[in-house]
Amino acid sequence: MKKLHIYHTNDLHSHFENWPQIAHYVKRSRQQNLKDSEESFLFDIGDHVDRFHPISEASFGQKNVEMMNELHYDAATIGNNEGITLPYASLNSLYSRANFPVILSNLFQPDGQRPGWAKPYEILTLSDGFKVGLLGVTVSYKPFYEKLGWIIQDPFESLKEVLPGVAEQADYLVMLSHLGLYDDEKLAEEFPELNLILGAHTHHLLEEGKWIRNTLLCGAGKYGTHTGHVEMEYDEHTKTIIKQTASVKAMDAAEKSEADEKKLHHHLQESIALLSDPIAELDKELNIRWFEESDFSAMLAKSLRSWCGGEASMINAGMLLDSLPKGPVTKKDLHRICPHPINPCNVELMGDQLLEVIRQASTEEMEQLKMKGLGFRGAVMGKMIYDGIDVTYEILKDGKKHVASVAVNGQPLDHNRKYKISTADMFTLGPLYPVIGHSPNKEYFMPEFLRDLLEWTLTH
Repeated sequence: MKKLHIYHTNDLHSHFENWPQIAHYVKRSRQQNLKDSEESFLFDIGDHVDRFHPISEASFGQKNVEMMNELHYDAATIGNNEGITLPYASLNSLYSRANFPVILSNLFQPDGQRPGWAKPYEILTLSDGFKVGLLGVTVSYKPFYEKLGWIIQDPFESLKEVLPGVAEQADYLVMLSHLGLYDDEKLAEEFPELNLILGAHTHHLLEEGKWIRNTLLCGAGKYGTHTGHVEMEYDEHTKTIIKQTASVKAMDAAEKSEADEKKLHHHLQESIALLSDPIAELDKELNIRWFEESDFSAMLAKSLRSWCGGEASMINAGMLLDSLPKGPVTKKDLHRICPHPINPCNVELMGDQLLEVIRQASTEEMEQLKMKGLGFRGAVMGKMIYDGIDVTYEILKDGKKHVASVAVNGQPLDHNRKYKISTADMFTLGPLYPVIGHSPNKEYFMPEFLRDLLEWTLTH
């Protein structure tokens, strides 16, 4: 009987405060495996890169790959943060210096070929000849990938094409899945030959894994707070799997090495230097207030409308985390006050639908909403700020604010007319504004983020 150890990370989202702990745990564990004459692998399941952090922003994720090289990852797949928050050329060159294969079967170039850096599968052979088949897929946000110039295939269809050939070659099948827990469960049902599914995307933490028939599902949460560990035992002669157990290890802040902390500090200083050249000069402060309109939030709303060419625009004041003082402005400043990987977009709404969104946005619950996800990296949503839309309110007897009237570009809102509204793509993706999400006509502007629009405004 032989034993294989698999360590896995997912959805780090550039939360490098936990990286020294991960490095310490993985290196110590794999060294112990080596002493015990047991082999091991280390895999990442995507969303390692998140441009909210200056290290990832300055290098477009190249530093993330450098850090993964330092920790000797054996393979990785990509998440939506690598896939749709990087420009085409940046993703295409992201893994040019990677010392590990990127396993991804459902992404293609415009010519229909897989990019040179992506492998549909990999066979890893242990010292005794036991073969591990690695497969990888990522979530197929089709409109976003297409806007960036990629072709993204349905991951289930991709697996139907790739899996049979891998299964013929391998003794043990491992799926690197950046699809989310619900789809991982479907994978296990539809492809029972998979032995192990290492998951991501929905940030699920499966402390002892989850079994679907004979397939073990795993997930190590988010932000590097945990690292996953799978122990697999197999018969060396028959090549049959005897046992699989899953666990997660919480990353103790005290368990880290000084050397790894120094490396991280070095990466940070290099990145800050790259972002520190002045790009504009302010002759007065641009202030932000989250619960009322200010010069800065008005500028963002106007920039959004100008960039996208909408009839009007709407954006939350909470998108701006801080004011900008008088004097020079750098990319570092814009990144600090607007770190979100959020793209501008246009959405078509009927007048009555627009009114519904405005009413919902005006509620105290929405203005005070504290959320994480959908690209938002701020503290609170704040007041909705408009450009080209005038809203008047009245206070009802119960003290609640009520939308009394709405005008678009000086004309009363027409409930039966269609309007093109410029806003943030996060509103089209989730449950915040269902009316926006259900609109059949959306136009995304990529790869620009909201901070790129601010830079465009300040430098023109």
